[in-house]
Amino acid sequence: MTKSKEAVIEIRDLRKVYRIGNEKVVALNKINLTIQKGEICCVLGTSGSGKSTLLNMMAGLEKPSKGTIMIKKSPIEKMNEKKLAKFRQKHIGFIFQSYNLLPALTAVENVSMPLIFRGMPKFKRQHIATKYLDMVGLKDRIRHKPTQMSGGQQQRVGIARAFVGNPEIIFADEPTGNLDTKTSIEVMHIMWKMAREKDQTIVIVTHDPEVALYADKVIHIRDGDIQSIEIRDEDDVLEKYIKPYEETYAND
Repeated sequence: MTKSKEAVIEIRDLRKVYRIGNEKVVALNKINLTIQKGEICCVLGTSGSGKSTLLNMMAGLEKPSKGTIMIKKSPIEKMNEKKLAKFRQKHIGFIFQSYNLLPALTAVENVSMPLIFRGMPKFKRQHIATKYLDMVGLKDRIRHKPTQMSGGQQQRVGIARAFVGNPEIIFADEPTGNLDTKTSIEVMHIMWKMAREKDQTIVIVTHDPEVALYADKVIHIRDGDIQSIEIRDEDDVLEKYIKPYEETYAND
């Protein structure tokens, strides 16, 4: 399968240093990285490796000590909070380990939240949200609240919410961290299929090598440094993991 070569994320000489008392802790040390449109990219590392800090930098949640982060040719590190908020609403979706669903809202209301900020009428946004819940296998749960759903179902709602605005980039922070093995496979399958259908870019941060199996670029990070970058064939992922899932689990 031919992949677009357009770079959507370009990181150059990125460094992040925290001060703890009189000590300096280097969380990221001169990171250089390019992520292309349509790539499913996994940042793989143990706790304290710097992977979450890197994701926070890309999302604009933290400012770098040095270096540049260009997303769609826009310098994230130079944006103020107002510009960042607008940029995220337009271009970026988020998937969280802890789901981050609003407990008082139903599944369809949670999924439709990003569309509110676009000024979309209620009927239209609920129609679109229902379509995305159907895509993740939860059409019969649209009126359920988070406490009425399992962890895997809540994460599916989180995936639908991340994709509902059709963002070019999805940032996923340990998306399978609270899930069992079978549910983790289901979640990764859904994310992979949805991103491939619209040539969307996913950046996943995880400590789990099993999650990295679904990526076509795996960035191994340790102690704030990139140790290696592994490029994998997209069709290989399809043959080894996506098709076997469909054959084994899809009709359970």
